[in-house]
Amino acid sequence: MKKIILSTLIISVTILSCKKEVTVTQGDGYADWTSETHSASSPDYSEVFGDSEVRRIDITIDKAYWKLMEKHLSNFYSSSGGGGGDFPEATPIYVPCNLEYKGINWYNVGIRYKGNSSLQSAYNSGISKLPFRLNFDEFSNDYPELMGQNFYGFNELSLSSSYNDKSLMREKVASDLFRDFGVPCARSVFCRVYVDFGEGSTYFGLYTMLEVVFDSMLENEFGSAYGNCYKPDGDGASFAEGTFDESYFENKTDGTDWSDVRSLYDILHSSERTSNPAAWRTSLESVLDVDQYLQYMAVNFTIQNWDTYGRMTHNYYLYNNPSDSKLNWIPWDNNEAFDEGKQGGALSIDLSDASNEWPLLSYIIADDTYETTYKVHLRNFIDNHFNSSNMSSIYNSYYSQIEPYATGEFGEVSGYTFLNSENDFSSALNTLISHTSSRYSVVDAYAQ
Repeated sequence: MKKIILSTLIISVTILSCKKEVTVTQGDGYADWTSETHSASSPDYSEVFGDSEVRRIDITIDKAYWKLMEKHLSNFYSSSGGGGGDFPEATPIYVPCNLEYKGINWYNVGIRYKGNSSLQSAYNSGISKLPFRLNFDEFSNDYPELMGQNFYGFNELSLSSSYNDKSLMREKVASDLFRDFGVPCARSVFCRVYVDFGEGSTYFGLYTMLEVVFDSMLENEFGSAYGNCYKPDGDGASFAEGTFDESYFENKTDGTDWSDVRSLYDILHSSERTSNPAAWRTSLESVLDVDQYLQYMAVNFTIQNWDTYGRMTHNYYLYNNPSDSKLNWIPWDNNEAFDEGKQGGALSIDLSDASNEWPLLSYIIADDTYETTYKVHLRNFIDNHFNSSNMSSIYNSYYSQIEPYATGEFGEVSGYTFLNSENDFSSALNTLISHTSSRYSVVDAYAQ
């Protein structure tokens, strides 16, 4: 491979070899490397997340590494019991791969499996369309010339498999709706994924590619990525009384101070909530962006999303925005939205079925001031965003865009799809359109 010395040198790494200093230059030896594509200083959202096209990425993994991934995944679930909703705590391993996009190559990119039910259920069903995480700088310690490698400014990307979503568009539409309504959320785009693991290129199906919250999304939405960014999971993530423990709040920005989430917990359960509601609201609003959270509630409980707070103790982030030192709620993993769901089903729009085990819902909706604001946001959301005219246009547009790669000429294939027939895909579109109409009526009746 011809060596290229870049005119703009961003990173140099000095290593010792046989008692001699050797300087390794970023991108040295990789013909495709440019500062725009491989080491951009800021994310190029128009290139990676523009909605005008369905992107394609080709991933090549050495056969030995693929077997290692498969073996680790098998052990992963064998040791956890392999079912019943009990997910192993270990994280799947990264292995190196090469990635091609529009004829340009990225080298020794870290790839691993990701997910909970979307990974476990598909794996146990023998479906190979599994979700992935990409880290473009994962193996830079082994390949110093790749230090700082990114993908048009994105260090990490997430590939959602659309598990349990025969429309293949719920994740995408949900993230669009949250952001359009002012709720911080990762951007997403449709992406065809091909993988060569030693047996030729195989179409793994149509995925939704998302930015990673603690990578690029925080900087894009808040102008900073320096505040605490928590990915809560487990009993304590419910904020139920008596459950708080720092171990349930993984800090993705490597902070060591959990006082902000501790304050949120303490204020939620303060006696002021019933003895002096006005003082309680003031205290709560000093640590949590409550209006933004009420906007989130309006979207989430209108569209219905059971696989998140209120039923499950995961699938959200909390970010402490340095500009005002308030925690912000960030939704995540929305592939099972727009459905009544399971595990007790989606909560009702008035949240009358939200027990005190979920105080960030039950305590807030019990406050008359907050319920009034919640209704205002609901009315705004259905009148200006989630109504039959607007949503039918969105659904039909995305359907036309992705149909060739779902069931059409270049469609998903057996063993790499959750579709049982072409009719599944078209029926799912009609279901989404009908769902909009029924949800509009429910919200309209409540938010008078």
